Amino acid sequence: MSESPPIDIRARLEAVFRADSGRIRATLIRLLGDFGLAEDAMHDAFHAALQRWPGEGFPANPRAWLISTARFKAIDAIRRRQRFDAAQDRIADALHGDAPVATTADHELPDDQLRLIFTCCHPALPAEARAALTLREVCGLTTEEIARAFLTSAPAIAQRIVRAKARIREESIPYQVPEGPELPERLGAVLTVVYLLFNEGYAASAGPALTRADLSAEAIRLGRVLFELLPEPEVMGLLALMLLHESRRAARVGPDGELVLLEQQDRSTWNQALIREGIALVERALATRRFGPYTLQAAIAAVHAEARTPEATDWRQICALYAALLAMQPSPVVELNRAAAVAMHEGPAAGLALIDALLARGELQDYHLAHSARADLCRRLGRRDEAAAAYRQALALVRSDAEKRFLEQRLRELG
Repeated sequence: MSESPPIDIRARLEAVFRADSGRIRATLIRLLGDFGLAEDAMHDAFHAALQRWPGEGFPANPRAWLISTARFKAIDAIRRRQRFDAAQDRIADALHGDAPVATTADHELPDDQLRLIFTCCHPALPAEARAALTLREVCGLTTEEIARAFLTSAPAIAQRIVRAKARIREESIPYQVPEGPELPERLGAVLTVVYLLFNEGYAASAGPALTRADLSAEAIRLGRVLFELLPEPEVMGLLALMLLHESRRAARVGPDGELVLLEQQDRSTWNQALIREGIALVERALATRRFGPYTLQAAIAAVHAEARTPEATDWRQICALYAALLAMQPSPVVELNRAAAVAMHEGPAAGLALIDALLARGELQDYHLAHSARADLCRRLGRRDEAAAAYRQALALVRSDAEKRFLEQRLRELG
C-alpha cells in the first residue's frame, strides 16, 4: 500500500487543480478530440502527480507536466482497447509525436479554453445547451450548480449536455475560434457563458463559501482575452461589469464569512484600480451607442462604485438604467432588481408592490432572492409576520451556507 503524499504536495496540487484544471481539460480536448477521454486522462494525470511528485519534486511547470502525462495516459487507454482499426492506431501514433502541449508563458499558446468555449457555443447546437455544455466542460461547474443558474432541474441540464456532446461528435464541429462574420454571430452565447461563470464565482449558488475567487478570476481572464480578440462594445461592457463587481469582493464577506450587504460594506476596502478600469470601459462602450445589456448593467454597477456613501447613491439614475435594461432585455430577474431600486428611490411600499406583482405571475416562486427581497421590504414597513414568512420561504430555497446564516439572523432579529 503506497504512502500518502506529504500535506504540502497535496495542498499545492489541489491549488493547481483549482487554478488550472479548466485550461488543462480544454487543451486535452483539443489534443484528443474527445470530451470523455480528456476528462479521464486529466484525472489520471492528477492521480499520477500525487504518486510521483513527493519523490520527484514539484515540477517547474506543473500544468505542462500534467498535460503531457495526461496525453500519454490517454494513449495507453486507447491502446488497451481491443480490436483497433488502422485509423485508431494512427491517432495513437500521432499523439506520441513531439508536438508541444504547453509552454511556460500563456501568451505563447492559443487560448485553448477560449477555443473550447467557441466550440461549445457553435450555432449547430441548441441555444439552451450551449451555455450548459460550456459551464460543465470548460468551467467545471456541476450540473446542480448550472441548474440553479438556469432555474431548472439537474436532470434536464444533464440531458442537454449529453446531447450537445453527441452533436459535436456527429457533426465534427471544429475546435477553433471562428473568423470573419462567424465571430460576432457566436459572441452573444460566449458572453453569456463567461458572465454565468463569473456569477457563480461572485455569489456561489451552494456550499460553505459565499464566493469562489478562482471562478471569478478565470471569467475575468477570459473576458480580457475576448476584449483583445474582439473589442466590441458589449465585450467592453461585460469586462467592465465583472471588474466593478470584483472590486467589492473583499467587502462582501465579514471576518466570520458572513454576508455583508452593499449598504453596510466598508467602501474604503473597494479596489479603486478595478473601479477606475471598469468605469473607463463603461464610458468607452456607452460612447459607441452600440451597447447592449451588459453595458447597461455595468453602468448601474458604476453608479454604485462612484457613491462614497450609501446615502450618496443616485437611485434615480439606477432606476432609469434598470428601466432601459428591462426594455432591452425583459427578464423577471431584471424586474426584481428594478423593484429593489424603486424601493430605495420611492420607498419600500412602491418596491413591494412590484415584487408582489412579479411573484403573483409565478415566475420567481423558486428563486430565493425574490422572497428575501420581499421579506426585507416587509420588515422595513413593519409587517413583521409577513417578513418572517417570506424569510422562511427564502430559507427553504437557498443553497449557500453564508446566505442561509444571513437569513436565519434576520429571522432571529424579528423575534
